[in-house]
Amino acid sequence: MDALKNPRKVERLVQGQATSDGAGVKLVRVLTQDLQRRLDPFLMLDAFGTENPGDYIGGFPDHPHRGFETVTYMLQGRMRHRDSAGNEGLLAPGGLQWMTAGRGVIHSEMPEQQDGAMEGFQLWLNLPARDKMRAPGYRDITSPEVPEWQAEGVTVRVLAGSAQGVAGAVQRDGTEPVFLDVHLAPEARFEQRLPPGHNAFLYVYRGDMLLVGDTAVRRQRMAILANDRAGDPPSDGVAVAAGSTGARFILVAGQPLGEPIAQYGPFVMNTREELVQAVEDFNAGRLVA
Repeated sequence: MDALKNPRKVERLVQGQATSDGAGVKLVRVLTQDLQRRLDPFLMLDAFGTENPGDYIGGFPDHPHRGFETVTYMLQGRMRHRDSAGNEGLLAPGGLQWMTAGRGVIHSEMPEQQDGAMEGFQLWLNLPARDKMRAPGYRDITSPEVPEWQAEGVTVRVLAGSAQGVAGAVQRDGTEPVFLDVHLAPEARFEQRLPPGHNAFLYVYRGDMLLVGDTAVRRQRMAILANDRAGDPPSDGVAVAAGSTGARFILVAGQPLGEPIAQYGPFVMNTREELVQAVEDFNAGRLVA
């Protein structure tokens, strides 16, 4: 593939906020609500990782969602999913769970281990207004089902979208998400093309440092990538290089929806009236099928 002509620069570095969710699960909220407009169509990114069972053993008991998709990617550990639509699956290391809440679903995500490390990510991806009340959906994708692209010193797990001509495990119209897990050996380099209109960010979870252009992105930092659509030429992707310890990071990009965002906890709609309806439907038990 031809080299990039105008790689994206780092617009901003973000340090996540330590918090807890579910039944006291400790995590780092990397993409917070104040970044939803800038990183449309993405609503949230949580990074969780610990070897202390007390930080995760309570899991995420039954809770509702409406109006978006949850994408959970497991690096270490095992998590059992059950939902009100009758779906069940076990998320194991390297596996991907893609749940479309649509008009509404109640689900739980509970650890299936008493000790050892639990590590992964949960990404919230908005749905276009036309799809917010669609039927719920669920896919449980095991690690062997995730396509990979490899070159010297580089392994790319293609969770969604495509990389270097390899189609990912999930494709979506509307938001057209790209979700890659990239592993770089020490000093290895990698380039990934991205549509000029996509909002994009990366998060480093292994290694001391990743170089994006001339900006060093340290471990446990998110880099929001500049979106120079009007450049000459327009930005055409991202070029990175690992430091002496190598690096692992996730790269996420998507087509912005440009629609109003109205959120109340686990409900994400377009208007306040739709949020009120969502809460009423949940209280009346209408999110169970």
